[in-house]
Amino acid sequence: MPCLLGIDVGTTGTKALVIGEDGRARGSATADHPLTTPRPGWAEQDPEEWWRATGAAVRAACERAAVAPESIAGVGLSGQMHGSVFLDESHRVLRPAILWCDQRTAPQCERITEAVGRDRVIAITCNPVLTGFTAPKIVWVKENQPEVYARVRRVLLPKDYIRFRLTGEFATEVSDASGTSLFDVPRRRWSGEILAALGIPEEWLPRVYESSEVSGRVSAAGAAKTGLKEGTPVVGGGGDQAAGAVGNGIAASGAVSISLGTSGVVLACADAPVMDPELRTHTFCHAVPGKWHVMGVVLSAGGSLRWYRDVVAAADADRARRQGVDPYELITAGAARAPIGSEGLLFLPYLTGERTPYPDPDARGVFFGLSLRHDRRHLARAVIEGVSFALRDSLEILREIGLTIGEVRVSGGGARSEVWRGILSAVLNVPLSQAAAEEGPAFGAALLAGVGVGTYPSVPEACARAIAARRVTEPPPPQRVRAYEEHYRLYRGLYPQLRGLFRQTASVVGKGSA
Repeated sequence: MPCLLGIDVGTTGTKALVIGEDGRARGSATADHPLTTPRPGWAEQDPEEWWRATGAAVRAACERAAVAPESIAGVGLSGQMHGSVFLDESHRVLRPAILWCDQRTAPQCERITEAVGRDRVIAITCNPVLTGFTAPKIVWVKENQPEVYARVRRVLLPKDYIRFRLTGEFATEVSDASGTSLFDVPRRRWSGEILAALGIPEEWLPRVYESSEVSGRVSAAGAAKTGLKEGTPVVGGGGDQAAGAVGNGIAASGAVSISLGTSGVVLACADAPVMDPELRTHTFCHAVPGKWHVMGVVLSAGGSLRWYRDVVAAADADRARRQGVDPYELITAGAARAPIGSEGLLFLPYLTGERTPYPDPDARGVFFGLSLRHDRRHLARAVIEGVSFALRDSLEILREIGLTIGEVRVSGGGARSEVWRGILSAVLNVPLSQAAAEEGPAFGAALLAGVGVGTYPSVPEACARAIAARRVTEPPPPQRVRAYEEHYRLYRGLYPQLRGLFRQTASVVGKGSA
């Protein structure tokens, strides 16, 4: 039976997933790649590491699935959004890619907004220009590395660099292009007006496809690297959040997903490019043709708990590994023994700045309310509760702008924890369902590939045929929900009090690292 392949270029590793037409996973593999932080607030990766990891992951996934190359009917691509890959005229990488979580470009965001005009930026892109987006990275290179900028001939997003290496084609698709600040989101095409205002040649940018359209075919070089058959179709795919939403079945209005990965995302499907008047959320083209999605982003969701594991609970985590136990199971079990609200301990999960509801690159993580009574159990629970409160911020905005909140599906590494699902359901006061597949964006990319090669007639039909929900987490009794309401109000009061101090601190740190 023909199979489908999804490839997801993540922040910490690249995943390959082989599925059957029924949506069942046949084999998967992940190959890690490093991230570097040359200065505070910076984040970069070597695109060659993505390509190395792609080759290793695809070969291993196909081997585990026991499928021959000719059995792969189509390939879908997904990946971390916003990152910038700069190529010269010989298509060689000019410098490390600047990633989605990099915060160096606040001045460039201001200059882009001034050059285009704030109202025009919003009308065209449906979003403000933010530090994580692609356009300010291009302008940063122009202003700070002119010798590199003079040699630029192509700019690609992470997954689209893999597409180029796999097929030889320069292409992207509407969902990922929406996060560049160079894309006309309502019209689903590059914005000539913004490109002209910034002096960026349109020929630097790849051709744009819908997410389920075939964008190229595996080349001889791509086949040699990955073991795939030369000529295998490769579809547009999707940015990680759009592809992950497809993998969760979020293909029609009223459907909402919450992703608990390194970042946390609350995403709702919409029939039109609906925007938050206060611009606290993002409005992008969806991977479903003719649809858009609105999402709020918490930059450090699972990343906050990983930081806690590696820094605060490192000794416990090492002991758990020696015993063959998942360190996160140990941490969440401890969190479950702490009371609601962690006895007054609150955590702001702004370890790498924040997007929603505060687009603030200077915001930082905070433990508030520490006392002698608090131990690691309280700290772990405060981290989980703080991220859950941050996700609620986004859900409340979706309600404010009139989007219907129907079924809420939760996915990602954090969603595997029964403790975290229970806390999140109580904080949001909504039932949470989990899709049977837990393969994330790679699964959605594989479904998009299936639509592109005719396995499924449409994206909604692919979701209906290949996705089954399981495990529903119901909110706890009303008194526990009310307890979280009180702590959420306290949480909401912290950032406004600290905003000025965050800015001052960033100024002091900047002087110290100059």
